[in-house]
Formats: sequence, C-alpha cells, structure tokens
Amino acid sequence: MALLRVRELVKTYQVGDVAVRALRGVTLAIDAGEFVAVVGPSGSGKSTFMHILGCLDRPTSGEYWLEDRDVSRLNDDDLSAIRNRQIGFVFQGFNLLSRTSAVENVELPLLYGPQKVAAGERRKRALAALDAVGLADRAEHHPNQLSGGQQQRVAIERALLNNPPILFADEPTGNLDSRTSVEVMDIFQRLKEERGITIILITHEQQVAEYGSRIIAFKDGEIVSDRANDRQRLAMGELALLPAGGQP
Repeated sequence: MALLRVRELVKTYQVGDVAVRALRGVTLAIDAGEFVAVVGPSGSGKSTFMHILGCLDRPTSGEYWLEDRDVSRLNDDDLSAIRNRQIGFVFQGFNLLSRTSAVENVELPLLYGPQKVAAGERRKRALAALDAVGLADRAEHHPNQLSGGQQQRVAIERALLNNPPILFADEPTGNLDSRTSVEVMDIFQRLKEERGITIILITHEQQVAEYGSRIIAFKDGEIVSDRANDRQRLAMGELALLPAGGQP
C-alpha cells in the first residue's frame, strides 16, 4: 500500500471575485522510502500540493490518504498531531528562532510535542543531532553567527528530531550557493538510504530535482509528467569533484 495517496485533489482560492484553481484534479501515490522531487515554475501548484500533503492546508475537494487515514476529513487537532508525529518540514528561509541558539532551535519539536521530555534529555538528543551533521562546535551559536549552509543543517536536524517517517523540503537550496546545495542534497540522499525516510522535495530548479529518484512536474495546477529518474545525480560523487573551500 502507498504511504501517501491523493485522488482528484482540487484546491481553489478566492481572490476577490475571482476563483483561482491552484490544483486541478491531481491524482498520484507515493510509496514509503521514495525521494520524490516536485518541480515546476512559480504558480504551478507545487507548493499548494506540499501544503496539503503536509497537513498545513485542506483541499477544496478530492481525497488525501496517509497510510489508512483519510486526512482530508480530519479536524485541526488531528492534523496537528500528524504534523508533530509523522512529518518534518525544511524551508528555504530556514525558519530558525533568531534569539535562540542552534541547540535550542533543534530542541523545539520535543519542547512542544505531546509527550514531555526532560530538559537534560532534550539537550542530549539535540546535541547528538548537531554532531551528526558536524555542528557540535556551533551548538551555542545563534543563527546570525552561522552560514546559510549551517543554518539549513540545523533546520534539517530540527525537522528530524522526532524521527518522522516523512520529510517535506520546500526550496531547501534556494538561499544557498552551489557547493552548499550539493552538501544539503547529500544529507537528503543519505536520509533516504540510511533511514528509509520518505522525502518530498519542492523546487523550481530542474538541476536540483535531478537528485531525486522520482521527478513529478507540475504546470497550471496539473501533473504534466511523472517519471522514475534513471539518471539520478549523486551528491557525494559531485562533492568530491568540487574545489576545496572553507566551511559552508
């Protein structure tokens, strides 16, 4: 059974007197452990699609099933519980708290989760997460003391702290240079291979989409292509060819 399934998904926004159809009857399924890149120009519907799959928005009509649950019919509390337990989010703008250290930013999912986690345990887990991406020595730094690549790695570890089976990444390389983008894509590829996490990456850049094992293209609220990526770019292989540089 597919992990995520949508059928005839429609999303319509009312802008003044005009009804704007952001999604026009989207139907697809995503299996557990896939690395899916959703690509398309601005206004194609890809971000609206992610917001619905990530339980941040509701469809106007159609069905959305997460495993055996019809998510399109759940109330706000149930949607919030799914976001907390089953989904992690990574965004272009990092969305870190500016007056909070890296380790405290990573701790946040445990602080606001349904189960109480002692302060010492929260810190231990957050420090281990930062160490896993080479940022143990930056744990007490604030976001303005970190590079863009370091901030994105903090954001990724924050998204993963509750061990969600699904990770949504919305333009995660949009604010990064080429070298750092490759490093971030390497993290995503390793997450898929080592942990079996299902990754849904939203991007307008075809080159970034090529790191996924499946590429879905949107245009005008519809899927115009959906293909396995037989020529998937391997981030680690490319990284070895890049010129040496400083910290990302």
